Amino acid sequence: MQDLRQLRYFVAVAECENVGRAAEQLHISQSPLSRQIAQLEDNLGLALFERRNQRLYLTNDGRTFLGEARGLLKHAERLESLGKRLGRGEEGGLCIGYVNHAIHAGVLPGAVRAIRSERPQIHIALYNMTPKEQFEGLRQRSLDIALVCEPPPVNDPDLRSQPVFDDPMLLAIPAQHPLACKTELTPDDLHEQEWIITGGQPDQANKRDDFIARCGDAGFTPRLSLEATDPLSVLGLVSAGLGLAMVQSSLSASVGPSVVLRRLDWFQPSVQVWAAWHQVDLRPIVGIFRERVLALAEDVETLKKTA
Repeated sequence: MQDLRQLRYFVAVAECENVGRAAEQLHISQSPLSRQIAQLEDNLGLALFERRNQRLYLTNDGRTFLGEARGLLKHAERLESLGKRLGRGEEGGLCIGYVNHAIHAGVLPGAVRAIRSERPQIHIALYNMTPKEQFEGLRQRSLDIALVCEPPPVNDPDLRSQPVFDDPMLLAIPAQHPLACKTELTPDDLHEQEWIITGGQPDQANKRDDFIARCGDAGFTPRLSLEATDPLSVLGLVSAGLGLAMVQSSLSASVGPSVVLRRLDWFQPSVQVWAAWHQVDLRPIVGIFRERVLALAEDVETLKKTA
């Protein structure tokens, strides 16, 4: 493998056609420069210069070698520049895992918008995955950051996490339902009503049980008649008059006239969004994006306190 320093010396001598002038340009002594050129020729087994009348002239092989050497040095400069841009987080890629709620709550779109405005050369790939899949992706380094509705296990040796957003839930009622007109709702009003929940996936069985337990603690028992895979589908079913549901307040803008939202002071579950990442940052852009996510979380909390 060629020594890039020797190649730079060779190009300088070839362009100056004089070792002395090349040495001045390179800010080194003439003798070390001559030795480096001689060593390069020895290593190549090739005469690069012809020496006549105290001047150096490129041989035919030397001219061919000069063109390739210039190309290699230019590529090395581009490679070094790329490495520095990657080191500053100006280029590269991000693989981000997320759950649907990170989109609905605006956390992921806001963070992506911030990083793209600062570093438009960054390529971003988004993967909708379960929390379990995301945690494994972080461990295997196929994901750079995860946005999930639960933190990784507390005893996980590799992963770190921080809460980003806490989204209170509201009661969604079909507009034609008798409860939609009531001023005050009590646990008795919700007892044995038809309910729609987010579910339909094997890893969400515990969440269904948790929801039923929370309802019991609040004083009513729901009849879970339908499950949908995402909150927007749940809203669509409520809109069709098929039951009640608890939906995140961040979805309020997606609610049409056929659904009424009510806040229950005595029943206030919420959905959290957590950012999770590997404890070892291999690339600066990962830490930069994480900072944007956490900064966005602080802004959201500030707005909630002043609202």
